[in-house]
Amino acid sequence: MPDTSVKKVVLAYSGGLDTSIILKWLQEVYGAEVITFTADLGQGEELGPARSKAEMLGIKPENIFIEDLREEFVRDYVFPMFRANALYEGIYLLGTSIARPLISKKQIEIALQTGADAVCHGATGKGNDQVRFELGYYALEPGIKIIAPWREWSFSGREALLDFARTHQIPIAKDKEGEAPFSVDANLLHSSSEGKVLEDPAVEPPPIVYQRTISPEEAPDKATNISIGFQKGDAVSIDGQAMSPAAILAKLNDLGRDNGIGRIDLVENRFVGMKSRGVYETPGGTILLQAHRAIESITLDRGAAHLKDELMPRYAELIYNGFWFSPEREMLQALIDKSQEKVSGTVHLKLYKGNVIVIGRESDQSLYSEDLVTFEDDQGAYDQQDAEGFIKLNALRLRTLEMRNRK
Repeated sequence: MPDTSVKKVVLAYSGGLDTSIILKWLQEVYGAEVITFTADLGQGEELGPARSKAEMLGIKPENIFIEDLREEFVRDYVFPMFRANALYEGIYLLGTSIARPLISKKQIEIALQTGADAVCHGATGKGNDQVRFELGYYALEPGIKIIAPWREWSFSGREALLDFARTHQIPIAKDKEGEAPFSVDANLLHSSSEGKVLEDPAVEPPPIVYQRTISPEEAPDKATNISIGFQKGDAVSIDGQAMSPAAILAKLNDLGRDNGIGRIDLVENRFVGMKSRGVYETPGGTILLQAHRAIESITLDRGAAHLKDELMPRYAELIYNGFWFSPEREMLQALIDKSQEKVSGTVHLKLYKGNVIVIGRESDQSLYSEDLVTFEDDQGAYDQQDAEGFIKLNALRLRTLEMRNRK
């Protein structure tokens, strides 16, 4: 049963079909005043239609919030995550996961600003996003009321939703095949597609699925060479030109798109317990990850680098599961940020037909010593005879074990 005490609710509103249905449903079922919040995270769509559609559905102009969050998104969420080289289950660059805490944060801010007593999201009851949104809400405003329509309404399936939309004259978008489109989430870091034919993990995704990249087969036969500059673990320039965080990621997206970089077809383990199949495109992020690991390879001490790699899966899982605002994520972030203090320099890359190839790296903070590694005369920089004692000490327990086994 709807909570009749809810008088005003802030809806995370994309302007798409699902959230437009939710907007009308909130008005009808809850009788509440609805405030819409649309975040520009670089999804590549004009946001004007979201405003006009909200107005068409009866939302007052003063209750429509549209905010450009691209710089904040990359600077305060994407870049800190990339300092950790975070990958969920070894492959997913967390493009959807990392956007949810920022949306949650802004929704709560608007709720406090407008005196709203509830917030609402459009995530389904089968997915991870419901967890991410709601953990964010509760972490920032413990007493907030949350409305999750997909867990409440009585619609029996997709066709029932479409009937509701037709009844209330809510426009229904079509894809290139004349059908309701794939479920797509996009921001400046990535795009993801789920549903329809993608629900069968044995079937190759059709070309219509891809939003952000050309195929590697269609990429140019000539490589593209670029250089990325880093300061304290964050990218700050491309080919020597200083740029803002969002501008850097947008430029890398263009370069990745044109060279067929960043496609993955993934079956992942959702936090709620099921496996799901999705197609992800992260062109700029794929380039950035390779470059960041390359600059770390010459500036980060072995012990620090290996500890980071041990902690990374835990850090990535926290983000995937929605615990961005948790104390353990913040503790790990402090450790990661400490490790990045000397991670500065330039990485040279070759982009070619879906591949990101590191061809050079340089830094005035480098720990790499040609004198130590050379096969030529090292002028006494390294005494190779020292290695004998080092090896024997490390072999001591192995020798002891084998001697016991021979008794």
